[in-house]
Amino acid sequence: MDLIKVKRHYQLTLPAELRKKFNITEGDYMRVEDKDEGILIKPVKVIDPDQEYFHTKEWQKGEAEADADIAAGRITGPFESVDELIKDLDS
Repeated sequence: MDLIKVKRHYQLTLPAELRKKFNITEGDYMRVEDKDEGILIKPVKVIDPDQEYFHTKEWQKGEAEADADIAAGRITGPFESVDELIKDLDS
């Protein structure tokens, strides 16, 4: 367990190994909770409302299926024209 010092304006510096382990970068948000045994600081990822759909289970399932299709080579294209794409879809 690392020892850290409270600095000016009550700022703390997280040890590098914890920043790397939890993928914490400058500007990230942290949740601070008062616990019986002390203070708990947890990283929180804030999601832009316009991007919430991407984090749904359904969307992530589709992303995983697409990744599997790409890895297995089950893809077509690129196409030179829309007509060429439609011909491929019809086949």
